[in-house]
Amino acid sequence: MGSTISQKIIREHLLSGEMKPGSEVSIRIDQTLTQDSTGTMAYLQFEAIGVPRVKTELSVAYIDHNTLQTGFENADDHEYIKTVASKYGIRFSKPGNGVCHQVHIERFGVPGKTLLGSDSHTPTCGGLGMLAIGAGGLDVAVAMGGGPYFITMPEICRIELSGKLSDWVSAKDVILEILRIMSVKGGVGKIIEYGGEGVLSLTVPERATITNMGAELGATTSIFPSDEITREFLRSQGREDDHIELKADDDAVYDQVIEIDLSTIEPLAAKPHSPDNVEAVKSIGKMKIDQVCIGSCTNSSYADMMKTAAILKGKTVHKDVSLVIAPGSKQVLSMIAENGALYDMIAAGARILEAACGPCIGMGQSPKTDAVSLRTNNRNFYARSGTASANVYLVSPETAAYSAINGYLSDPREMGDCYKVQIPEHFMINDNLVVLPSDGSQEVTVVRGPNIKQFPINKPLENDLKGEVLIVLEDNITTDHIMPSNAKLLPFRSNIPYLADYCLTPCDPEFPARAKSKGGGIIVAGSNYGQGSSREHAALAPLQLGIKAVIAVSFARIHMANLINNGIIPLTFENAEDKVKVKQSDILEIDNIANALKGIGRVDVSVRNITTGDIYDTYVILSERQSSMLLAGGLLNYTRQEI
Repeated sequence: MGSTISQKIIREHLLSGEMKPGSEVSIRIDQTLTQDSTGTMAYLQFEAIGVPRVKTELSVAYIDHNTLQTGFENADDHEYIKTVASKYGIRFSKPGNGVCHQVHIERFGVPGKTLLGSDSHTPTCGGLGMLAIGAGGLDVAVAMGGGPYFITMPEICRIELSGKLSDWVSAKDVILEILRIMSVKGGVGKIIEYGGEGVLSLTVPERATITNMGAELGATTSIFPSDEITREFLRSQGREDDHIELKADDDAVYDQVIEIDLSTIEPLAAKPHSPDNVEAVKSIGKMKIDQVCIGSCTNSSYADMMKTAAILKGKTVHKDVSLVIAPGSKQVLSMIAENGALYDMIAAGARILEAACGPCIGMGQSPKTDAVSLRTNNRNFYARSGTASANVYLVSPETAAYSAINGYLSDPREMGDCYKVQIPEHFMINDNLVVLPSDGSQEVTVVRGPNIKQFPINKPLENDLKGEVLIVLEDNITTDHIMPSNAKLLPFRSNIPYLADYCLTPCDPEFPARAKSKGGGIIVAGSNYGQGSSREHAALAPLQLGIKAVIAVSFARIHMANLINNGIIPLTFENAEDKVKVKQSDILEIDNIANALKGIGRVDVSVRNITTGDIYDTYVILSERQSSMLLAGGLLNYTRQEI
């Protein structure tokens, strides 16, 4: 029996475990990336581990999220990251160099290598044939220290692509179609592999758009083969020596196969407030719009910018529409400035933003009250834009640009002949905003501003657990619900005590005060709890508030790992119906929990509702390592013990 692409890379990097779906395996990590929203915490944790120098082949610290500097906080965090990177052997990508995923695929990603990033969209580099996985900052810190990365061996889902895209249909429409088919929960516990003759019609940036939004499927990662198209892309970046051929064996066996004919896909849009709420642009109709944002790590490549400029050339943005465009990297911005495409955007009335995440994470450009905003982002969660009443639709750059001219949602196929982007043989290469680390780490002083506070560290688990239910939540609660990530709060990513006062406030503004007054307690939630970002702040803030356990119908992969990493027990209801029986303020008790968690595999845990007398059957599936982590009070305590 042959191997899939993912199986080949995992086998090459396997450190422990059996490559059987559902079993825990550990792999060696070749590269890491962080961004400034999660990086400060990751490096504080790395310092706490006590390793003198990173042990990866390459680690890069990007500044791309918190670039809006309305106070000292963001600038101080950037100085901390710059100095800690210099001291410990990490490359530092300065503000303005671009969005981490766009820059990494341009300048650093290598087919066949492993990449662990403290950002859920790290799988973007799967477009190069890289096994790229998003994780919490503590997992990344351990990997930088030379430790293995542990995952539950995923199932492998092959998406067989045939045909080729029609005019004005793009890679964004492909991943929206996959989200419509699979849903935001359909990729949980899976790696999505792409194959078939349709792959040959997709460029590396198009493949990267698709793997980027694999995060919205809940997948562990997504990956394309590394082929001649990959070689051409790397050659254009002056990195042809990094290329290897990597493809699945003809007799590889998959756990699931989905067939998609690219020629049948039409322009699509994800309607509020979920990336899988997908409908054809044509069937939604000519809906009036107020704002258009083009950019983000999903759609900010050179090709995306050139298509946008071609649509806007000689036109004027509709008088009622605000159009903002953010190129994904300095490379992209420099090239469209040189060839005149930037002029076409500006002449049409677009506002040009810096090469950063910007509107995608709510860092500026919040729409007006009740606005309709078309965005090429990857997420349209409730209030993520910074305006709770706004309705955000996710679309392709082609749909976004054409709609910006018309003032209403428009099908780009109406434009007739399609503009074909000529990909240059050689991209402009200037890495002068990437600062190399110091050779003499002893000479570097790490600078910590006053906003950088000590992160909470859990205590070893006590044998009996008792707590009040502080909140009961619905399905699909995102990390944006748990720990909001807007322009007002992002500057405090290194200040967990401050952030904790906003934990779960989109669901209940009184939650933080209640948690503090009760001395902590328990969260009860529905299915897919913690979907979205990799931000471990969604575990650290509850830890700061004294949360001991979360009982849910099901969990998103990264968030569940982050809970375990911080010593918060994630329990799953055996019967989903039991969730509706639990009410806020009920007192729950779990006897002998520490002894129970010494088990390996599926651990059954009986939860007694003291208030009602009900008994709920719950469980958690743990490896021996995860069991030890929970007993120790989290990964940091466990790692210190191991060292």
